[in-house]
Amino acid sequence: MSQAIQQGTKARKKQVLGLLCTILGFVLPGRTGFAHEINDQFSVGGVIAGIYQYQSITDFPNHESEGSGLLAFQPTIGFRPTGNDEFFVKFGFGAGNGLMEDGRSPFILASWGGDTQDGVKNINGRNRDYLLTAWYKHTFSFSKDHTLGLTGGIIDATDYLDVNAFANDEYRQFMNATFVNGPNAFVPSYDIGVVMEWGIGGFSLNAAAMAVGSNGEAGALDEPYNFFGIQLGYTVDFRLGKGNYRLLVDTTSSDFSNVTGNGKERLGAASISFDQQFGKILGT
Repeated sequence: MSQAIQQGTKARKKQVLGLLCTILGFVLPGRTGFAHEINDQFSVGGVIAGIYQYQSITDFPNHESEGSGLLAFQPTIGFRPTGNDEFFVKFGFGAGNGLMEDGRSPFILASWGGDTQDGVKNINGRNRDYLLTAWYKHTFSFSKDHTLGLTGGIIDATDYLDVNAFANDEYRQFMNATFVNGPNAFVPSYDIGVVMEWGIGGFSLNAAAMAVGSNGEAGALDEPYNFFGIQLGYTVDFRLGKGNYRLLVDTTSSDFSNVTGNGKERLGAASISFDQQFGKILGT
């Protein structure tokens, strides 16, 4: 019994070491974003990101120590016919899948929060490749600090929900998906949806509804589902800097397998997110 416990402890230590190596990875210096306004109405921009990661694994069946990289390119096009109307399109292209390729890494947590080569193909089972978002937004301006924005099209819900000034960008901030969006929030991306953004003074209310083409389960259990999310936020400007405090509640339709696998259930979560500046350099 004592020998079995020692072997189990040793194996867990090696798994943890491999997980840390996978999470940390190495970011190539070529990571950058760009934006250019052609005129008052047209703009182009995007992100180019390259990464290389290495995982150290020993005594783990069917897995080995190895490294891999990938390159992601996401160009964007924006068009503002008026001050209150906006059209936006974002594409996604990739070369390589890094350590996120199916079966390559034994860890549950994704070591890269961005999009891979395979991640932008057949998005959400929609038989759509490379087109990530395409939406139209109209903003109603009631006063200087009172606006209502309505958006519809192919959207990324993480642009409106579970946002954070310091941990919300997998291309310019953290690599690991855990530090990009809350792992329990399951906010979907790149599918049909509508968004409402209401702001008055320091208060804001964002609500999103989406029809997602795949729940991510295998075989006959893979089916579409609906997502609903609401985020209540408050922004305050202290002497040290601006702070944003948010409460997010989201849920889905009953299209996910339950724990026993003999029925369907809905997913739901509530989370709190905040970011606070401490001067011009520090923040949390």
